Amino acid sequence: MTLDDLPISVPARVAGFGPLAADVADRLVELGFDEGAEVETLHRAPLGDPIAVRVDGATVALRLALARAILVTP
Repeated sequence: MTLDDLPISVPARVAGFGPLAADVADRLVELGFDEGAEVETLHRAPLGDPIAVRVDGATVALRLALARAILVTP
């Protein structure tokens, strides 16, 4: 499952990343999306993009294209 598929208010854990450029993956880790981090989708924009995600207590806005590259486990 990827982060963009995660329903609102359902907690999950980051399991890794799909295909991403190394610098993008590094930036996601800097933002807190390292393996094992707890994530939860808070809400979606009216047209669905971007989404607001809580990761280890911080709120981050992500484009759906980027959220599709973050693998999660419920």
